[in-house]
Amino acid sequence: MATSLIRQIQSHHINDEIWLLTTPPYKHIFENQKNLKTVAFKRKGLITMLKSIAWIRKMKFNRVYDLQSNDRSGVLVSLSGIPERIGNHPRYPYNYHPVDKYTGQCHIYVRMLDVLKSGGIKVNQEIPYLPASDTEKKYVADWLSAHQPFEKPFVIIHAGASSKHPEKCWPYFRELATVLTESGYTIIWVGSESDIDINKQLSSALGIDVTGLFSLTALAELGRHSKFAITNDSGPMHILSSSGIPVYALFGPTNWRRCHAIGQANNVIAADMVADPLVANSIKSDIKNITVEIVLNRLYKDGHISK
Repeated sequence: MATSLIRQIQSHHINDEIWLLTTPPYKHIFENQKNLKTVAFKRKGLITMLKSIAWIRKMKFNRVYDLQSNDRSGVLVSLSGIPERIGNHPRYPYNYHPVDKYTGQCHIYVRMLDVLKSGGIKVNQEIPYLPASDTEKKYVADWLSAHQPFEKPFVIIHAGASSKHPEKCWPYFRELATVLTESGYTIIWVGSESDIDINKQLSSALGIDVTGLFSLTALAELGRHSKFAITNDSGPMHILSSSGIPVYALFGPTNWRRCHAIGQANNVIAADMVADPLVANSIKSDIKNITVEIVLNRLYKDGHISK
């Protein structure tokens, strides 16, 4: 989500030098973006915090956009020595911010657009921007050539979620994948280390397991060749929203109105949409309430499968 915000900051500061402060695991996400310099510090530890502050003060920046606006980034901003400080909260250390307090009253991306507006930026709702390098594009093309005939369409599925939130996992992906395969699609199961077991289990019946084979930006590139994707509320849901394809996200206990991928609100299939009307507004709806038939009917409606 931040990539869209960063692009709009870049457009506003077209003649300025712009730096992104991030952490080592995420630095590569921004390596293919032009006119953006990056620096990475580890997230935890007092020494790391002091090094980050020292670097920021040494650079003598004129303005900072705190797109995180948590306690840690607030400390960095407060000790930065930067005169113009834009953030999410109407309090110190920010002197440019939305007027009202953020209490989850809207999607965080919508809120962050308001944060940019407070800094004088004319904003637009844009999908995330995750360009692949030429090397990654070739890697994806070579992989597809070796594993997937181009005349046969494929669908990306992410059946996992955060290991801390197993309740986000929809239990009927095997049944759905069977119907999609019968409809002429090849299934590609994507994910990271935490998805190894579930992807191994699902791909033993059908489809191709690519767990850990694609970086975040390479996964976005793979998505650009896919017909559509189906995911839980997960990281790949957000990554694939940059691919220009429909991403059908299955939501159970989490509030999809605040968490859906940018540009994909109309493709959400949520348990609270199909729950008992008496509890339809509850964000605690069980994801098991979403049946295979409900998902298939949506895919049929959108022209992806035939009955």
